[in-house]
Amino acid sequence: MTFRPLPARAPAALLREAKPLKSLFSQAQQLARLQSLLESQLQPAARGHCHVASWREGCLLLIITDGQWATRLRYQQRRLQRQLQALDAFTGLTRILFKVQPPMPTGGLPSRTATLSPAAADSIQTAAQGIDDPKLREALERLARHTQPK
Repeated sequence: MTFRPLPARAPAALLREAKPLKSLFSQAQQLARLQSLLESQLQPAARGHCHVASWREGCLLLIITDGQWATRLRYQQRRLQRQLQALDAFTGLTRILFKVQPPMPTGGLPSRTATLSPAAADSIQTAAQGIDDPKLREALERLARHTQPK
């Protein structure tokens, strides 16, 4: 008995046919639709700072990129809610919740390597030579090796 793998299928076909992926894909499409409807009701300056996170049981959860925009949108909450309730997709909207979540940094964490001038490295190396404790001396010598490139 030999194993015969199934033929490869296109990712788009998998998204439409596999049940867990199909439901996830439909939820993503619904959120994208709700996002475009929300953006049609927001000021142009606020559109980049406000994203639909979820919509269930009459509660719309919006993710805001910073506190300033969250405060502005909270002042406009009643107007925004009335405008959204007029749209078919938001029938049954009872409240809007705002959650502030700053965007993640794209560059990653900055490196934390210490660099010393040659004079500072010589000074630390000289101090390390006069230390009796071997662990402290070794730590100072490691620190002295972090000199700036010439």
